[in-house]
Amino acid sequence: MTASLAVFFALAALAVIGAVSLIVQKHPIHSALSLIVVMIALAGLYLLLGAEFVAAVQIIVYGGAIMVLFVFVIMLLNAGVEEHTSISKMAGAPGLLLVVALAGFVAATIARSTESVETTLETGEIASTLGISNMIFKEFVYPFELTSFLILVAVLGATVLAQREKS
Repeated sequence: MTASLAVFFALAALAVIGAVSLIVQKHPIHSALSLIVVMIALAGLYLLLGAEFVAAVQIIVYGGAIMVLFVFVIMLLNAGVEEHTSISKMAGAPGLLLVVALAGFVAATIARSTESVETTLETGEIASTLGISNMIFKEFVYPFELTSFLILVAVLGATVLAQREKS
């Protein structure tokens, strides 16, 4: 086993453990810290792929700015420890069926997109910062702006809900 393969498996395991911890944690702040672990592990995986710019953006934007926003909203809502209830009937078998269907859809999408990714990597289309910026601000400008708008609406909604509970 080569060193890069060992680092890959270590980072992948760290990402999976962080994601499971994110779901299992009862306190929202601990969940946010688990999400930071996942973001850092993903940045390490991007470094292994040779995407230094994407790794830096992962740390700065998601590990920094977005997580500060999450923690701000958690503190604003004064969220405490989550109370677990018994599993509902809708979360049992139909939920498992939905998870299996979603996993099949993701696997089929990955299988179909393998050829286009190999072609893109051969041409070096997104290997540079210029390629990434062209992709974000030309091809995907509407989803990019929609995401920023949705984050703004979520923060405003959390603020309104927090003010309503205090009154």
